[in-house]
This record gives sequence, structure tokens and C-alpha cells, in this order.
Amino acid sequence: MLKFLTKLDYLLKETFLGLLRGGWMNWAAVSTVTVLLFLFGMSLQTSWQVEKLLYQFGSQMEVAVYLDSGISAANLEPLVKHIPEVVGTQVITKEEAWTKLVKELGISDIEGANQQLEENPLVDEIKVKARNSEVVPNLATKLAKLPGVSTVQYVDEVLKRIAHLHQGLNWITLTITIILTLTAIAVTSITIRLIVMARRQEIEIMQLVGATTAWIYLPFILQGVAFGVFGGAIAWSFITVIQQFISNLLSNQPEFIQFLSNGLQLTPVQILLLPLILVSFGAAVGLIGSLFAVRRFARG
Repeated sequence: MLKFLTKLDYLLKETFLGLLRGGWMNWAAVSTVTVLLFLFGMSLQTSWQVEKLLYQFGSQMEVAVYLDSGISAANLEPLVKHIPEVVGTQVITKEEAWTKLVKELGISDIEGANQQLEENPLVDEIKVKARNSEVVPNLATKLAKLPGVSTVQYVDEVLKRIAHLHQGLNWITLTITIILTLTAIAVTSITIRLIVMARRQEIEIMQLVGATTAWIYLPFILQGVAFGVFGGAIAWSFITVIQQFISNLLSNQPEFIQFLSNGLQLTPVQILLLPLILVSFGAAVGLIGSLFAVRRFARG
């Protein structure tokens, strides 16, 4: 146990000293990783937010079911409620719809309007709230097949646009991540390589006294991992500040903006998951970059 602690103490000290000696080269690597993880984190967070907003729109969106003339909505409503995708219904009788319509048209004499048309031209309607946006098309198909249903309508254009936006963001996130990951690995690798070259004489002395290759180059690999961890922590702090600023900005906005703001809030799991993803991703990038850097020297 004592031997293990001694080795661990040596590795940590060498890694820390290496970080101190690196100077501006270290900052170049950390800055590159920070930019990568910041853009990746913002893209990932935005993707989560758009996905949540998509589900929120779906849960708020109502499918309008118009019945055939003479069919009562009260008789059909129990069938609608038994559909698994349905979370709520609201019956609007043709009398209620007609009264609302004539008021919106500014007609004060409702009885007179009824006499002129001889009968109410409208039909009963059932407003159906879907479980989420993804089930709406399937739900509309099921509703249209019910006996007595004339027309099923729902506004799907907004949902389609949000879904396309979500898909586009995922592709943009993937593209940005790949490009910046390769860049961060390259910068980290170059930085570690320069540090190794600067300490070439120390490495040669360690080789002469019998130090193994793994023992010599492990501190450099840990330095690369440290670059990624530091970059992830800095990126997460920036993202947190921006998120807090946006939340404060939207807190006093109108009701619709408040609705959007609620959709932009991350879940507690996502709040905990984001820094773990950033730090882990950064550590992986630093590890790969440092391994590329020391591989050539280790073979030589």
C-alpha cells in the first residue's frame, strides 16, 4: 500500500510540475478543448431543450374532432377517452359553438340569427389532447375511424418545423463535434509533444537509471487528461452563466414566452449529466491526444 501511495504521489507531482512548466502551450491546449466542449455543450443542451419543447408543444396541442350532423359528442367521448394516446378531452356542443360564433361576429340578436338560418348549421366538436407530439398523426388516424366522426384537424406545421429543427441541430452538433474534436486532439498532441521534447534530457536520464517507458510517459498522458478536465470545467461554467442569464431575461416576459421558457428548462438529470459529459469527453480528448504524442517517443 505504501509503495502504491509513493508511486501515486510521484505521478501527481510530476503531472502538476509539467502543467506549471508548460506555460502558454498548456493554455493553448486547454483553450482549444474549452472551445470544443463549450460549443458541444451548447449544442447538446439546445438539442435537449428543443426536444423538450417539442414534447411540450405536443402535450399542449389539441386535435379537433368534428362529428357528423346529428351525432352527440357526449355519446362518442367515452370511446375517445379509451384511446391510449389521449390524455384529456373537452366537449363543445354545437349550441355552445354557435353562441360563441355569433358573439365573435358581433351579432347581438342570437335568436334572430337562429330563425334566419332555421337551424344551427354547426356540429358537435371534441377537443382531444394528445400525450405528446409524436403520437398525434397516429391518434388522428384512429379518431377519424371512429363512427360518427366527420373531420379530424390538427395544426402539425409547427411541430414539423420544430422536429426538422431538432434533426438539423443534431446533424450540426455532430459535424461541429467531429471537426473540433480532431482539432483539439491535434492541439493537445502537439502541446504534449513539445513538452516531452523540452524535457528530453530528463527523460534520457530516467532511461539510464532504468525507469520503464510507462513510468516515464504516464505523467505526460495525465497532463493531457488534465487539459480535457480543465477545459470541460471551464466550458460548463460558461454554459451555466449563459443559461442563468437567459432564464433571468425570460422571467418577466409575456405568457407565451414563459411557456417557451419552461420548455427550455433542463431536467434535474440533464443538469447533473451535462457537466459529467463535458468533463468525461474532455478527459477522453486529452487522453487520445497525449497518447498520440508520446507514442512516437516511446517507440524511439
